[in-house]
Amino acid sequence: MEIQHQGPPREAVEAALDRLRPGLVADGGNIELLDVSADGIVRVVFQGACARCPAQVATLRVAIEEPLQRSVRGVTAVVPAAGP
Repeated sequence: MEIQHQGPPREAVEAALDRLRPGLVADGGNIELLDVSADGIVRVVFQGACARCPAQVATLRVAIEEPLQRSVRGVTAVVPAAGP
């Protein structure tokens, strides 16, 4: 019998993003959670000022990915997706 990996719970990822959002909102931006895959990849979309920010890659890695990996077990990466 094969055991399937469920990945981190979406609710846990959303709660962690809620704790990170105030910094983004203070700069006129935001982040939306699109998906959490079974292998721990979190897909997000930057919104507002964050969608156009030249520091988006640094923000994603330092301000989003690293804190998520520390606070939610199973998060392996955070990747940006194109906005609507």
